[in-house]
Amino acid sequence: MLDELKEEEIVKKVGGRFKLSSLIQKRMVVLNRGTRPLVDIQTKNPMEIVVQEIIQDKIYLDASGAVMTRSDENRERHFSSGPSLDDM
Repeated sequence: MLDELKEEEIVKKVGGRFKLSSLIQKRMVVLNRGTRPLVDIQTKNPMEIVVQEIIQDKIYLDASGAVMTRSDENRERHFSSGPSLDDM
């Protein structure tokens, strides 16, 4: 297990263990589909990438539970982990 996940700080940052788990799972799906990481680290491990993205405030869950990211221009982009409700 990653040491960062043992710390309570990351749990508080995301808003609880359930939200942390959800954010990690959703972001890993997107990374596994080929999206580029938002952090520059020397690993191919998706879990390590996601944890660093959270620690560096690159990703978060919005009120609807969607994974959001902050770009350098402070605009927000949505990364979907599946079809939207409009697509169904």
